[in-house]
Amino acid sequence: MVAPRSRVPLLIRPLREPATVPPPLDGPWAPTDTRLDDVELLPLPEGSAGPEDVVIDPSGRAVSGAEDGRIFRWPADAPAGTRPELLADTGGRPLGLEVDPRDGSLVVCDAYRGLLRITDDGAVRELSGDGETPHLADNATIARDGTVYFTDSSYRFPVSHWKRDLLEHRPNGRVLAYDPGSGRTEVVCDGLYFPNGIALTPDESALMLVETSTHRLVRVALPDGTVTVLADLPAYPDNVTPVGDGTYWIALPSPRVPVVERLLPHPRLRQLVAVLPAAVQPKPLRYGLVALVDGDGRVLRTLHGPSGAYDMITGVRQDGDRLWLGSLTGPGIARVPLA
Repeated sequence: MVAPRSRVPLLIRPLREPATVPPPLDGPWAPTDTRLDDVELLPLPEGSAGPEDVVIDPSGRAVSGAEDGRIFRWPADAPAGTRPELLADTGGRPLGLEVDPRDGSLVVCDAYRGLLRITDDGAVRELSGDGETPHLADNATIARDGTVYFTDSSYRFPVSHWKRDLLEHRPNGRVLAYDPGSGRTEVVCDGLYFPNGIALTPDESALMLVETSTHRLVRVALPDGTVTVLADLPAYPDNVTPVGDGTYWIALPSPRVPVVERLLPHPRLRQLVAVLPAAVQPKPLRYGLVALVDGDGRVLRTLHGPSGAYDMITGVRQDGDRLWLGSLTGPGIARVPLA
């Protein structure tokens, strides 16, 4: 069954904002390591695309979801070119994936159905419960007690029209927390600009979070939800995953697009651009990029793919000495050695 799609607002409601200038990719962001142009591809079945995130399950299998709603998994240590097996079908659009540390089940942020749990037999169950209902569940992180913190990226626009939210450039997003004991979903903080990737700190006292439209890395204190800005990034960030040692990988699907940032002082122009055909709207740059940062937002390492051989990288996950990648538009997940 296909999950219902919400109506898309006809017009965006942009405010006049100062123009920004994208910083160059230099210093720690310099493209000295270009290994993302030489990845091993594990393709989705023919007719499927868009494995937005990737996670490694307790059996070592790589798991990802496609834009058609299906969840696939690849055998542990599958060689490049291996096709996956079907695990489940959400009927929606799976985005962020996480493994529940308590039982190994899969928790999925579905952009149309909200928060889901998928067990190893492929059964799908909604975790909506009581309280707040997400509009665009995007990325999640799970505490040791099973609490799921996840981003609700926009209360105005569905994932099919994410560009409109970025052009509107209003704080339409929030962070929610699902309590598995009570079944309630509560607001942790709101007023965020397309909050996307999220990860708990090792002591679970805070969340590391990125806002895509403002290209910021922030820390959200728990439980009060106080937001501290850590860094202004030279690219638009997407999913965030912890390594476990207090460092975090950030997927960056595109360097910042100068024409988009020059439009910020011109709300009427942004309204016009938002309703233009997709073919003539500003597009993400074809470039592969991920970054490793510490808990203060300092950049420790960046990996690049200047040719865009594997681009629109929205998911990144370290498993031992390998890095796994997902893409909003790609034909499959990718793997690259870190050493």
